[in-house]
Amino acid sequence: MTEKGRLVIVSNRLPLKIEGSPGNWLVTPSSGGLVSALSPVLRDRGGIWIGWTGTSEIVEMKTLREILGPASDRAGYRVFPVLLSKEDVEAFYYGFSNEVIWPLFHDLQTHCRFEPEYWDAYRRVNSCFAQAVRRHTRTEDFVWVHDYQMIPVARILKKSGVKRYCAFFLHIPFPAPDIFLKLPWRDDLLRDLMEYEFVGFQTPRDRRNFTDCLRALFPGAKISGRGPVVHASADGREMRVAAMPISIDYRSFRTLAKSPVVLTILEELRKQIPREKIVLGVDRLDYTKGIPQRIKAIREFLRGHPEYREKLTFIQIVVPSREDVPSYRVLREEIERLVSSVNGEFSTPGWVPVHYMYKSIPREELVAYYRLADLALVTPLKDGMNLVAKEYCTCQVGDEGVLILSEFAGAAAQMHREAILVNPYDVNGIARAIHAAVTMPLEKKKARMRRIRVGIRRQNVFWWVDNYLRASTGKALVDFPEAELAPVFHALKRSPAGEA
Repeated sequence: MTEKGRLVIVSNRLPLKIEGSPGNWLVTPSSGGLVSALSPVLRDRGGIWIGWTGTSEIVEMKTLREILGPASDRAGYRVFPVLLSKEDVEAFYYGFSNEVIWPLFHDLQTHCRFEPEYWDAYRRVNSCFAQAVRRHTRTEDFVWVHDYQMIPVARILKKSGVKRYCAFFLHIPFPAPDIFLKLPWRDDLLRDLMEYEFVGFQTPRDRRNFTDCLRALFPGAKISGRGPVVHASADGREMRVAAMPISIDYRSFRTLAKSPVVLTILEELRKQIPREKIVLGVDRLDYTKGIPQRIKAIREFLRGHPEYREKLTFIQIVVPSREDVPSYRVLREEIERLVSSVNGEFSTPGWVPVHYMYKSIPREELVAYYRLADLALVTPLKDGMNLVAKEYCTCQVGDEGVLILSEFAGAAAQMHREAILVNPYDVNGIARAIHAAVTMPLEKKKARMRRIRVGIRRQNVFWWVDNYLRASTGKALVDFPEAELAPVFHALKRSPAGEA
């Protein structure tokens, strides 16, 4: 790489989304840790973000230029769209990405649908992303590809003769060989990952699972080195493999937690839910999050500790997700039945034990709930990291909260000493953890939460980006100098797969 290389982000979605209909398009910014971390890095450095627009509606090319040109100017970096048809979204995103890789990589292979047409769509759409990278980037650019939807991009580029320095980060877990080897296209997907110069995983366990898969499929594979980054060679390829856990924008959450607007919301919530102990769960609707097991644990806790009835309230926020997928509709129905059952068993006049909200809530309100809660139940069956755990701890201004954390969340690798770790499948074990949390002495709570917070502050999301860039390129954030924006795309044409 040269000093003139630009940073190029490739992800399934752009940091903005286009919604509406012809003649009435609306562009809104996306939220999330990745956007907040990478936007400042790209801004004013000639940076580029390549991704899907979020709509399968046909948008005229003139309209795209009119929408994305000003949006890029405001962001300070150029966004280039990949256009996907409804069929692409169904087979590539809802199909292979979320009915094959997502459940398999979360050790839930019974949810997998190994449909050959899903695999074909996955390769086809990734070819569209690779074509967008070829069109909008230069040889000296650093191409950073994100997450499980985009695994084949580097290999497709190289097969087409395009030379780019490509690195990859997997935000979800990587499965052990006995799980990964069930994938019918295991050889191809592993070879896809091997075409990156640098691959990052959330935890040492994920990295170890990956290198174990290399050894299983390529008997001559060799792994060498110690520390966060190791070298791997297999089947004639060499690469570097890292364990680099992602984090959150600590300062942003901490500042918001102390803001007047959050304090106002918090005061109102305390009036509405005047209980001694508040337990909080915040999750996207997904079968990996362990929500039914968590509600059952609340039931077991209230059965085993009747002295906490009318004193403890559990708030479960579920953000809608993939509502068109049948298994997610079934999950939602199961959660609602459990909530109704628990409330039916324990409710008294003036007290309902489980407050269930199925909706997205504004960031300020979410932070107020973080501050309200005496303890957080973060108990996924499997998770790459789980940033809710870090957000909750960051927002504990008085350091009086307790985090109950699944041992199968990536965050457990960093927080295992101070959080109360649980097996998310062990309903009675979670109930015991709740009792340990609500009876924990105040000074012990404060000491544990303070140590967690210090760790998050030191290793925030900007630390993660900087360390990833240093490890993968030898360059820090400051080494990407100010530069002019890339030109607005001049000619876009929709391929049969929808590539722009």
